[in-house]
Amino acid sequence: MIASKKISSVELTQLMLSRIAEIDKKINAINVLLGDEALEKAREADEALSRGEIHGPLHGVPITIKDSFRIKGVVTTAGNPVLKNYVPDQDASSVARLKNAGGVILGNTNVPYMLDDHQSFNEIYGRTLNPWNLERSPGGSTGGGAAALAAGLSYLSLGSDTGGSIRVPSHFCGIFGHKPTIDLVPKKGQIPPLPGSLPYKSNGLSVAGPLARSAEDLKLLLQICGGPVEPETVAYSWQMPAERKSDLKDYRIKFVIDDALCPVSSEIKPVMKSAMEKFENTGLNIVEGWPDNINPEEQYHNYLYLLHAYVSGGALESELESLYAQAKSDDKSLSKIRAMAFTNRHKYFAEQESRRLKAREDWQEYFGEYDAFILPVAFVPAFPHIDKPWFPNNPDPSKRRILKTPEGNRDYDDMLFWISFATLTGLPATVFPIGLSDTGLPVGLQIIGPFLEDATPISLAGTLSEIAGGIRHPEGY
Repeated sequence: MIASKKISSVELTQLMLSRIAEIDKKINAINVLLGDEALEKAREADEALSRGEIHGPLHGVPITIKDSFRIKGVVTTAGNPVLKNYVPDQDASSVARLKNAGGVILGNTNVPYMLDDHQSFNEIYGRTLNPWNLERSPGGSTGGGAAALAAGLSYLSLGSDTGGSIRVPSHFCGIFGHKPTIDLVPKKGQIPPLPGSLPYKSNGLSVAGPLARSAEDLKLLLQICGGPVEPETVAYSWQMPAERKSDLKDYRIKFVIDDALCPVSSEIKPVMKSAMEKFENTGLNIVEGWPDNINPEEQYHNYLYLLHAYVSGGALESELESLYAQAKSDDKSLSKIRAMAFTNRHKYFAEQESRRLKAREDWQEYFGEYDAFILPVAFVPAFPHIDKPWFPNNPDPSKRRILKTPEGNRDYDDMLFWISFATLTGLPATVFPIGLSDTGLPVGLQIIGPFLEDATPISLAGTLSEIAGGIRHPEGY
């Protein structure tokens, strides 16, 4: 519409800013609002267009950025009070690419402290609320970005995902989100690591990626942000492969919508079941069940070990003695996995890394016969806000967070189960909305696709979402 001059960038930006002024005081999704700067960029975009210049595929489009990606001249905190006055002197790689593509940055969006929660609260900016129900979490850690999109305060948002931080907010807020293939989108310039610290090597789990209100927009943002950065650009470039099939009926897909390892709540399971029936009724070749060569429990435990191992550097010296004792105990709980990850020698970590690569090979073997795999994003819809601190896998039940379901209380840590398989293996996974629960909360599914074939799950997500009823918008927004 901008390119054809049906609407100007200034008009769109003013629309977004007026909506933010009216709506964001309810949901608190935007941290630093760049009102004047955004309008100036929008004017520049309109003036360029009048001269016949197009800056890129996002020419003049208002977008938002997660408050963990550095934006030059803009306070960037990752929810950490230590960084409340930190102003980067350069953009993160993905932010620079979005700017070069013509995007007009409205501001950055709220996150939990150091991106570590399925909520979006920190001491600097407070709590982000879910526009579908203000008493509920929008998810984390890209909760502010997801809430802004659901409420119509932005057209695209950049996020990141290690423990479901793109996928869970997309499910909770009823939008589309994509966890790209590992290392496809550069994370250079994201926090963590803290400014001034040594650079992080890719941990094999964490990615940067897009959130949007359509599958097509996910693909567009991925095409803009994907590909290597210097010095790799001397030798490498990247081009997204096309989706595997052009006709839905040519796809072969397997799915699960429940598992005894992490039962799905009756609040959302009927919505998933209804969607699967709609997919089957189209003639889609879809079969229920895990791939024959995949052991979900082993891969979940592999993921948990590596996740905790990568954050083990944050362990307090005072905590190590009890962790050593727990690691050597006969305990079979997930807490022991965390203790082992924090205290094992490197050879055990290397073994778990090998298991991760083997898991990727096993999934690629499955993708030799099938094209995609559908599964839940989480076992619950958006849950009520929780003020109690999170102590992951704490052996003391009194210190663990609890999520209430109609079937009984569940450990908060169970939120990591359904997102673990794509993260462990580095495979692309797209979340798409399929409907609402009886209580009016959004429900999404995720599609895992083959390694580096991100267009396949994205394309399927767009088609299947339309079959399930398409994206919906929260009342009043």
